[in-house]
Order: sequence, then structure tokens, then C-alpha cells
Amino acid sequence: MHLEVVVTLVEPPLARPYRKFLPADTAVQYLDSAGALTESEARYPRPGDDRLVEMHRNMVLGKRFDQQATALTKQGRLAVYPSSRGQEACQIAAAMSLRPTDWMFPTYRDSVALAARGIDPVEILSMLAGDWHCGYDPAAHRSAPQCTPLATQLLHATGVAYGEHRKGNDTVALAFCGDGATSEGDFHEALNFAAVFQAPVVFLVQNNGFAISVPLARQSAAPTLAHKGVGYGIGSEQVDGNDPVAMLAVMDEAANFVRAGNGPVIVEAHTYRIDAHTNADDATRYRDSSEVEQWLGRDPLTRLETYLRSRNLLDDKSVEAVTAEADTAAAALRAGMNVDRPHDPLDLFRHVFAEPTPQLREQQAQVQAELAAESEEH
Repeated sequence: MHLEVVVTLVEPPLARPYRKFLPADTAVQYLDSAGALTESEARYPRPGDDRLVEMHRNMVLGKRFDQQATALTKQGRLAVYPSSRGQEACQIAAAMSLRPTDWMFPTYRDSVALAARGIDPVEILSMLAGDWHCGYDPAAHRSAPQCTPLATQLLHATGVAYGEHRKGNDTVALAFCGDGATSEGDFHEALNFAAVFQAPVVFLVQNNGFAISVPLARQSAAPTLAHKGVGYGIGSEQVDGNDPVAMLAVMDEAANFVRAGNGPVIVEAHTYRIDAHTNADDATRYRDSSEVEQWLGRDPLTRLETYLRSRNLLDDKSVEAVTAEADTAAAALRAGMNVDRPHDPLDLFRHVFAEPTPQLREQQAQVQAELAAESEEH
């Protein structure tokens, strides 16, 4: 028997627009570590002066907020706080790239981004202070509750973005995650779904070097985490996460690209977590202090301020004014966190089930009886 094999040559499909967003060999950078403009070719439009001055203000406010929140843990006002010190440019650029109608899906480390969206810092920290629910209204602020499980918020962001797209809205969803989250299955499921259904999502990976104590080299062998997007057929880019000009340029372009209907984009921001994972972590057990010192020399706020001063867009007076504004905001945060919140013990039983079980009703009745007896004694 003779089998004839026929080979049909098929023209390759048209290249998707993500070709514009393919990660280069080096991360996008506009400012060197000293805050001077680099000589590298600009891949994206440089943000205007007004936006960079606004970014400086937001970064000063955000850094002071982060410092105050860290101090509140030492005073016992917060149960835990994951500092984002050193990652201010990533979070502020992300928040500034969004419109009020867009959605943000933060992790537990993205409090500064939430503050940049105009959410009351006291409301942001209330969950970390021990409240049983998200302190702010997610629908009103178009900001999902801060997510502690790794990568689960990426699926939520993809679903919301796809739903908004189906409604005919030009809404963008921006989902934060860290390098550790890229090792989770939810990360891959979210990228695959978003790519197939062209969901308007920007995935921002803040690669700060460690998943708690696990370095990036033990997590991935990919050239960069941005390259993971190539395999799913979505736009991909890497950027110096400690360069505020580059961060804002890339995030602005990514949001515009996604909003135009080109499908999702993943942006990897190379940054560093200066402080420990949380106040409960001892970072000295898995990293050397010289490494931290090296990254302190790449401080994003110092780089931006140096650049703006060189352009005569900032001076001592303007810096002092925004620093005073940040200190005033920190004092308001301290005062707000020192106000004891009323707690109703019966909240233990509310919102657990739509229809409470007999056991739950029995326990609720027992607590009510104990509260009534205690009230009579006093």
C-alpha cells in the first residue's frame, strides 16, 4: 500500500499588535542611577514635565505614608505591614496611568498605589489593623480589596476586564503581582484567558528580587519574567522599576495600548524590596546588607528629584512644601489610626451564610445571652 502525504503550506496569521510590545534585551530606562538622562534610544514618549512633577509629589506622599505605616506596626496599631519602600515608582506610575473609570487589583504590598488613587489611608490600613473587612468601598474607588493569596487577583482582574469589554466599555484593569506570584498556576491561567479573549488587562509584575526568602533564580529560568508573556501571545515589556520616568512612560503606553483593543500586556518592573517582607520577617537570614546598600543607591525618588532639579522644575521651596504636605498627611493618619473602632461581637455570625445553620444560630444565641448578662452586671 502506498500512502501519499500532501503538505499544504498555510500563510502565517497576521501579526497581532503585541509585536509593538516585545521585551528588549535591556529594560527600558530614561534616568541613570544618578538621575541623569541616559543616551539610550527612547522606545516610548517621555512623560510631560507637569506629569513628572505630579509624580514627584505622589511619590513623596507615598513614601511618607509607607514610613508612617511601618512605624504604626511598631506601636501596635497594625497587626502587620508589608512595606513597599523602594518600589514607589512602580506603584505611583501604575496608579497614574489609570482613569477614574478603570479598575485596580492590588496585592497586600500595594497600599501606596491605593493611596495614590485618592483612597483614605486610614481606610486602606484598617484591614491590617484587624478589621474583618476591606476598609474602603471597592466599587466606589474601582479598586479591589488588597489580595493576600498569591496571584488570585489576576484572575479577578481578567474577568472584570473581559466583562467590561463585552459591555462595550473602554475600561482597563490593572493587576499587580510580585515575582513570586509568577510561579503560581493562577498567573498562567489569567494570562492565557486574557490572551485568548483579548481582555484589556495590564499585568504589572514588580520583580523585587525575592518571594519572601526565595530569590528569583530559584523561581524561573526565563530570560526575564516579561518574556513569559511572549509564550501566551500577549504584549510584553521590561522596565527599570526604580526609574520613575521610564515607569510612567511604559505604564502610560501600556494602558493606552490595551484600551485601544490590542489585548493584554505584561510589564516587568525590575525593582527591589528595601525592607523585609513584612515586619515579622528577618531579611538578614537570606540576603546580604551590601546588596541592600547597592539598591539604596538607585532610590527612585532621589533619581526623579535630581532630574527635575536639573530641569529647574523643582527647587528647595517646592520640595519643602510637598514634604510638609506629606508630614501633615502622616499626622492625620496617626490620628485616624489612634481612634478605636467600635466592634459588634455579633458580626462573628453575620454574613457567614445567606441562611444561618442551626449550629450558628445556637452559637449566636449563646453569645447574645452572655452579652446581656454582662450588660446587667454593669
